[in-house]
Amino acid sequence: MMHRTVMIAILLAALLAEAPLFAEEKPATTPDAQRLNDLLARTGTRTSAFLDEFSDVKCTEKVRQEKLGKDDKVELKEDSTYDYLVILTNAGGDLSLSESRLPLHEAKRDRKNTSMLLSNGFATLFLVFHPYYSESFKFTLAGDEEINGHTLEKVEFHHVLGMKSPAALALRGREYPLELFGTAWIDPQTGSLAKIEAGIGDSLADVGLKSLRSEIDFAPVPFGNVQPVYWFPTEARVEVQTPRQHWRNLHQFVDYKKFSVSTEEKVTQK
Repeated sequence: MMHRTVMIAILLAALLAEAPLFAEEKPATTPDAQRLNDLLARTGTRTSAFLDEFSDVKCTEKVRQEKLGKDDKVELKEDSTYDYLVILTNAGGDLSLSESRLPLHEAKRDRKNTSMLLSNGFATLFLVFHPYYSESFKFTLAGDEEINGHTLEKVEFHHVLGMKSPAALALRGREYPLELFGTAWIDPQTGSLAKIEAGIGDSLADVGLKSLRSEIDFAPVPFGNVQPVYWFPTEARVEVQTPRQHWRNLHQFVDYKKFSVSTEEKVTQK
């Protein structure tokens, strides 16, 4: 029987070049509303700048795929390693993103009739706060919390039904937008994202997706004396359940390095 793969992907969708650096501010009626607007503006500006920086680096991605059985016991696991980078291009005035993985080590697939989860693009879940997508979500302040010595502002987000989403389920040749909701931990001074937890409700129960939970950690990655220092994805955990299947994937992003690509076009004259 054929091996089947279930794929959950964060869509690296086109980001319009003419999009504003941050969403248009709405009138604030309370100090908390003004505080939220200011924080979202900083985060939107920071996310836009980080997107350019993220496309100028490469790293090593280590992926562990696990199929879970009764009592969440690991029945099968596979480990793979890739050269990873996100490619940002500009064509016709539009910005677009694509995710590149070059295999350094791929797990052998000698099993039969065993479905595994393919989870791509979760390192880019910060797109929730990018100006192109932020108007598709409702945001709420949820207090602050100290993580690793940093006092972070918690912001809850909830996708607005019918608006564009940066995430989708790819299943049997179709893509189903995900109604994401969750919490982000943000540095209030810089707008840098330190952590995101996201999931979905029961909006895709009719196609067999029972639950999806994801958690992405970010950490500051300095490149010499280059300023500012941006927070890059370091780990993404994804867990998916259907009525009969249960998977858990772990993505680790290590050894970030700067790289540059230059192209030269020559015209031959006759």
